[in-house]
Amino acid sequence: MIRTETTLIVGAGANREIEMPDGQELLSKIASGFEFERLDSEVKSRDLVAFSQLFQRVAEPLGTTYEELVRGAMAIRDATLVSTSIDAILEQYGHDGAVLAAGKLAIVFYTLQAESKSTLAPEPRAPGELPLRGTDNWLFQLGQLIVKGVPRAKAEECFEKLSIVCFNYDRAIEHYLPYVIERAFGMTIEESQELVANRLQIVHPYGVAGQLPYRMDEDYEAAWGAQDPDNIITLAKKIYTASERAASRQFRSFLRAEMTRGKRIGFLGFGFDPMNVAMLFDELEHDNPDMLISLVDIGDVERKAILRLIHRLTGIEDDGLLTLEDMKAFELLRNYGRFLES
Repeated sequence: MIRTETTLIVGAGANREIEMPDGQELLSKIASGFEFERLDSEVKSRDLVAFSQLFQRVAEPLGTTYEELVRGAMAIRDATLVSTSIDAILEQYGHDGAVLAAGKLAIVFYTLQAESKSTLAPEPRAPGELPLRGTDNWLFQLGQLIVKGVPRAKAEECFEKLSIVCFNYDRAIEHYLPYVIERAFGMTIEESQELVANRLQIVHPYGVAGQLPYRMDEDYEAAWGAQDPDNIITLAKKIYTASERAASRQFRSFLRAEMTRGKRIGFLGFGFDPMNVAMLFDELEHDNPDMLISLVDIGDVERKAILRLIHRLTGIEDDGLLTLEDMKAFELLRNYGRFLES
């Protein structure tokens, strides 16, 4: 059980452990799917055809035209050459409604597609299993930390000291953890889903590709891995740019509350992109939190740059409060488990 107020920042790098796309892979998929100049050729992709059909279906309800959505999609495709994330491109094109619409539709499309193909299955493949097999992934290690040593009578306290800020668009956390609760405490899946829905504090700064059915928001409902949902326009409205979030006082207050409560802050697969860093650290008001950071294949120069950035943004003077490890997210949670539980 996590006994000290802890905030986990989950970035795209953690997704590699559950075979979901990271930021660069998502961007590459969108670039390939938006090659509309190939639409009338023999080398068009299945995704390109799907986007053409989708744009034709949603243009009128969105108050635009098919041609405008195609123009917006091709602008995104061109921008991928000099960008590192779809989030950055949508921020750059915040003035262009067609680009925003095409980009947000693509994010939902590819996120749900990735969920459907992920090794994280819709439900356990066999009785007594979890929907994701194996222990070498951060979801398993986090789930183990959450439930370890907690009596069944106090199951509702599992999430009391934990907040999660997840920069990914998928619902892997919300989908997986109820099965951990179910197995740990002998609950029904409905009981464990209710517990997660009511107790887990999770923030998705850029939005999420729909709410899972158990989270009780029917307008934005989409099953895990749902393909081509009828409500894709509604789902796309829950994708946000950095500027849209910055303009929301309610969201900023929510993020500030979750960042500030953490006496410990863990970064899992978080690449310290400047736009994401600004969103987070602008809301950090806690004095001298312990920070655990996992990054894979990090060099000495990059390590120094990140530590210097954190020192400048937080004012932390004690190097003992900063731990940056060249290891995967699951290794950080596993190797520092005793510390995180204390």
